[in-house]
Amino acid sequence: MEASLIRHFEDRRIPRYTSYPTAPHFSAAIGAREHRAWLVALDPAASVSLYLHVPFCGALCWYCGCHTKIVSHEEPISRYVAALEREILRVAELLPATMRVAHLHWGGGTPTIIGPERFSRVMALLRRRFAVAAEAELAIEIDPRRLDPDMVAALEEEGITRASLGVQSFDPIVQHAINRLQGFAVTERAVELLRGAGIRRINFDLLYGLPHQTAASCRDTARRAASLAPDRLAVFGYAHVPEMKRHQQRLDAAALPGAAERHAAAEAIAAALGQAGYVAIGLDHFARPADPLAAALASGRLRRNFQGYSADRSDVLLGFGASAISTLPEGYLQNTPQIGAYDEAEESGRLATARGLRLSAEDRFRRDIIDHLMCYLAADLDAIAARHGTDLAGFAAERAALRALAQQGIVRLEGDRVAVADDCRMLVRVVAAVFDAYLLRLPGRHARAI
Repeated sequence: MEASLIRHFEDRRIPRYTSYPTAPHFSAAIGAREHRAWLVALDPAASVSLYLHVPFCGALCWYCGCHTKIVSHEEPISRYVAALEREILRVAELLPATMRVAHLHWGGGTPTIIGPERFSRVMALLRRRFAVAAEAELAIEIDPRRLDPDMVAALEEEGITRASLGVQSFDPIVQHAINRLQGFAVTERAVELLRGAGIRRINFDLLYGLPHQTAASCRDTARRAASLAPDRLAVFGYAHVPEMKRHQQRLDAAALPGAAERHAAAEAIAAALGQAGYVAIGLDHFARPADPLAAALASGRLRRNFQGYSADRSDVLLGFGASAISTLPEGYLQNTPQIGAYDEAEESGRLATARGLRLSAEDRFRRDIIDHLMCYLAADLDAIAARHGTDLAGFAAERAALRALAQQGIVRLEGDRVAVADDCRMLVRVVAAVFDAYLLRLPGRHARAI
């Protein structure tokens, strides 16, 4: 990408588009009443995905942007898991049938912090109240520094098929700067434990844009990560939002790389992973050619959700836990992120829904365009419009914005088909933002474009 484009967009803030409309536009006007009605109205024959959020960690990583809290004893964990179990029961009772589960994901925080016994107890409850398909993918996020053989045995016993390991960087200078000391041997041991238990599908998370990172150190991290042969890697750009995440103030802001350095780091990682045989997926994922994510890209079945890119085809996502988001045919619903408020709601017999958004026909149309751009770096606007029973008559401003991006060399236009230029993959969110009718309502709430 040309240096002039990097300078032009370095201060722009753009959503990551794991949903559209994005979460900052959810409203308290949509709450528990709608949540209950939308659950009851689900198609009994639909398959669903489940997401379970565990908002606890044993130590604070200063770059973290997740909803999580540091705990040092068992009582809050036990209380939270009990609330999680009550929510699962309450939601299952509202469903029109015992729903078939095609995908399950434990996220956090550090989900394994709940320990083997509680984990197995929740999994047993899920299997009692849902029809978990034999071929379902069961995934969990793991902090390699806190993985022990007993937890691995529980993961094996409960049929976990995919583990996502936080790595971020193998550079010790960077690790000290972000308060996450994790040597290569620690990650290697975690991979060996999981594979020894038959959990063969391994994901890594990497970050660029952290303090003291360089293109060279990011390239080295990518190469060392690839040497462990994970099936997938998610490569995220660090979002520095200390006004929203106060603990990020502990990072040395002067040591954060600028836009040009961030771009060089992302390109270095992509090159290293490409040389190692990985296929680039959308904006920031990489997968082995035989992985289901690469197959979904090739067959046009790739999806984007709150966990990033996915091969999961379910149109219903049921989120459990504090801050968890559900995606239902009518729209989005989010639980309160406050752990105390979540516990209180579930203990009192109420859904913990705090806010949501009802999708309009226009929202669905624009979401389809944005999803195509984010997944395939291209979209046939006319074909998408026809699928939604509409047209592009009201898109004069969008057409003008696309022409401007074409003049900058960011996109190619062929009639009503738009494609992101190969060397501007990193700017796909800028292209998607052309179709975001909400973006100007909350400026500055998102991650940097580069």
